[in-house]
Amino acid sequence: MATFFAALLLLVGGYAVYSKIVERVFVVDDTNETPAYTKQDEMDYVPMSWWKGSLIQLLNIAGLGPIFGAVAGALYGPVAFIWIVLGTIFAGGVHDYFSGMLSLRHGGAQYPTLVGRYLGNAVKKAINVISLILMVLVAAAFTAGPAQLIAQITPLGFMSALALVFFYFILAAVLPVNKIIGRIYPLFGAILIFMAVAIAAALLMGDKPIPNLTLENLHPGELPIWPLLMVTISCGAISGFHCTQSPIVSRTMKKESDGRKIFYGAMVAEGVIALIWAAAGMTFFGGTGGLQEALAAGGPAGVVNEISTSLLGTLGGILAVLGVIILPITTGDTALRSSRMMLAEMMEKFVNPEKKMVPVFITLAVGVPAFILSTIDYSFLWRYVGWTNQVVATVMLWTAASYLLKEGKAHLIAGVPALFMSGVVCTYIFYAPEGFGFSYNTSLLAGGVLTLGILALYVWKIIQHKQKRAIQRKTVAA
Repeated sequence: MATFFAALLLLVGGYAVYSKIVERVFVVDDTNETPAYTKQDEMDYVPMSWWKGSLIQLLNIAGLGPIFGAVAGALYGPVAFIWIVLGTIFAGGVHDYFSGMLSLRHGGAQYPTLVGRYLGNAVKKAINVISLILMVLVAAAFTAGPAQLIAQITPLGFMSALALVFFYFILAAVLPVNKIIGRIYPLFGAILIFMAVAIAAALLMGDKPIPNLTLENLHPGELPIWPLLMVTISCGAISGFHCTQSPIVSRTMKKESDGRKIFYGAMVAEGVIALIWAAAGMTFFGGTGGLQEALAAGGPAGVVNEISTSLLGTLGGILAVLGVIILPITTGDTALRSSRMMLAEMMEKFVNPEKKMVPVFITLAVGVPAFILSTIDYSFLWRYVGWTNQVVATVMLWTAASYLLKEGKAHLIAGVPALFMSGVVCTYIFYAPEGFGFSYNTSLLAGGVLTLGILALYVWKIIQHKQKRAIQRKTVAA
């Protein structure tokens, strides 16, 4: 139990201390007028209070991610706490802050636009495709579960429930951000927080002690911690999906200094939620073996339902139902909204995105494939979401590092976690069954070689920028 409390304190301390360091490196300026005012359109660019933006950001980036991912990651044992804490403070918080603040500084720009600006058009073209694939996969993966539950508790059949969910998706994606998202998301965000706090309180008052830290890999299936844990627990530590969502809120911010509370703060809140559910997973079932049996029997939704109803009674059952229906839906709709915004930026040379029906047609272009994919196996979809998600996160961190290099600022705060995540995604793609399926040792070697190549390129870029600044100083002195 001491490990759980220590991890909780470190997360809070990370926000109190490290987020201010990150903000100081970025350098905020509240005299800059934000896009919410300079581009105000009563659609996407609408000024909102920071607290409302924080809750919307939390719900956008969280959904069921920090719950399902943390429960699955709990199979590795208390070592999962280390990844949640370090990942949140040094990787996820940095990733989310820079994705939101760079979007803010560049007029509410979407993630691929930022990538193109700092990493080049070739990377932008690739990331445009990868990002849209991720959005479609996320919308599909987080739709089938709620539709199945709706079909179980209402007279609607599965396909009717699925159609109803996607009809809502279209509405949420094309209506002004303050009509649906701005009004109901803060409430749902509060439910997500209340659910986690209630579970934490029940755990602490229960008779089963939360396991303390051990570096031993306790996964019953003997799956390796590196790099699988870092892909399994993504939303509770670092997730590329977040940088696709940040522009939604960056377009509503009133001032730059709100960014730390909104972007870094929401990431830390998500880390706390993941920490609680990881603790619940490895505690409630008496160890990782019991958790694996529960996951095999009912999947992550069944595990969440059993924990909630057992620890919180009727209230827990209600919260579980709300969670399994509402939380994934609020992830899917913003996935489609951000897809619509990305496609609009990509097509603005050919189509006027402000024309009345254009947002609807653009949303349908990604909504229809997501609808079709949502009818296939969830676990199949989720395997591809995991790696794609972390590739997007890695590229965003390199985008932030490139920006900081260009500005002559402390680039290592983004560069070090970017290099770490490069090692994760390079090794994972060689080892995972949805990748090349190589042996573990071969995957470690291949992933390590690629990561060293990326490190060499990073060092070369650092030297180039130092030489460029030295020439500029000589020119100014002359």
